[in-house]
Amino acid sequence: MNPIALSVVLGLSAAGANVFGGAIIVQKHWERSYLRYFVALGAGFMLATAIVEIFPASIQLQGKSAAFLVLIGYLITHFFEHTLTPHFHFGEETHEHEFMHSHTGYSVLVGLIIHTFFDGIAIASGFLVSPRLGWIIFVAIFLHKIPEGFTVASVMLASGQSRGIAWGSSVILGAATLAGVLTMAVFRHEVRVGLPLSAGVAIYVAASDLMPEVNREPGIRMALVVFLGVGLLFLLDMFHVG
Repeated sequence: MNPIALSVVLGLSAAGANVFGGAIIVQKHWERSYLRYFVALGAGFMLATAIVEIFPASIQLQGKSAAFLVLIGYLITHFFEHTLTPHFHFGEETHEHEFMHSHTGYSVLVGLIIHTFFDGIAIASGFLVSPRLGWIIFVAIFLHKIPEGFTVASVMLASGQSRGIAWGSSVILGAATLAGVLTMAVFRHEVRVGLPLSAGVAIYVAASDLMPEVNREPGIRMALVVFLGVGLLFLLDMFHVG
């Protein structure tokens, strides 16, 4: 399949995971505890993917200046998620007192829109470089897509929004993911910029968004799942042919 066509199909799958995550939080009877395993597994796999796979590929494409673009990607995410937004973390938001104003929930939504847009950029950039890199990036992103939708829906509920708006916010995140894929489809010759920028975003998401949520969990079980995520990447490398 054409790399762009495949990226669009997988971008739709990732977007669907965002929507599914939002549906979990607006349906009270669904079991939510297992989502922490997605967070921990995604943290390990994404961090390993960004450092071991995306960053070296970016250096090959862009040279030493790729490191500067990685830093820019990291700082862009920090600005929208933790500078523009006064309070943000992955997982269910239960501190309603911290969301006295509805605009706070929308600021979190804006931060996550930027994040998910670069998820789409990463998927398409990976497939433009090689099918192997594209699939690895897709797995890394897909693992945190459900918690992503879960997060935005819970934040919107905590800020006083309706369940319809909360779920609609997760739909918007899915649309932003697909928009990122389509942007790279149009600007495919700029993959040397898109890939390192997405590396910076991936490092931020893994280290600054997902890992703190893992560290909040008592005991070592979630920490071990992080190592399982890292091991999964190396397992995929081991069995890769060609």
